[in-house]
Amino acid sequence: MPITPATATHSSSNGTADAILLELVDEDGTTIGTAEKLDAHRAPGRLHRAFSVFLFDEQGRLLLQQRALGKYHSPGVWSNTCCGHPYPGEAPFAAAARRTHEELGVSPSLMAEAGTVRYNHPDPASGLVEQEYNHLFVGLVQATPRPDSEEVASTAFVTAEELTARHAADPFSAWFATVLDAARPAIRELTGASAGW
Repeated sequence: MPITPATATHSSSNGTADAILLELVDEDGTTIGTAEKLDAHRAPGRLHRAFSVFLFDEQGRLLLQQRALGKYHSPGVWSNTCCGHPYPGEAPFAAAARRTHEELGVSPSLMAEAGTVRYNHPDPASGLVEQEYNHLFVGLVQATPRPDSEEVASTAFVTAEELTARHAADPFSAWFATVLDAARPAIRELTGASAGW
């Protein structure tokens, strides 16, 4: 992973990674502390800040990613373009752009905020819980994705109609439907009514 101002404080001088910390928040999204990433996801979960990105191509197709099989949380399932957690003190917009580039090798264009959504989604397979205050972003992708294989198993561009069929047939992340529904107004504004979102 490239060292950036946001990640520099998360690597020790001897080259080993420190524990990844997340921002704990209250119901209004105000930061109230920090917790180690895995600890924040252990049942019953601790409410923490997260982000979800939805990027579309010029035809109005959504870029999906299949999470890498080696991930400890929700491996192998399909989800939105990118999702993750800002580091403590990192702006959600900056974190969303950073992780999209780290995971998919692309930089979003015209990325804009699309609101927030709060949810509590247990993952039966892992026993972990997504207790998140999630910042949503929508934008365009104008380059061919070059996924990091440690993060992403596969990618696909889908129309709204194709997503409905794929969602019925393939496993998706527990949070996917919630964040998609919350982002729909901004998605429609970005892609236009004819795209069907």
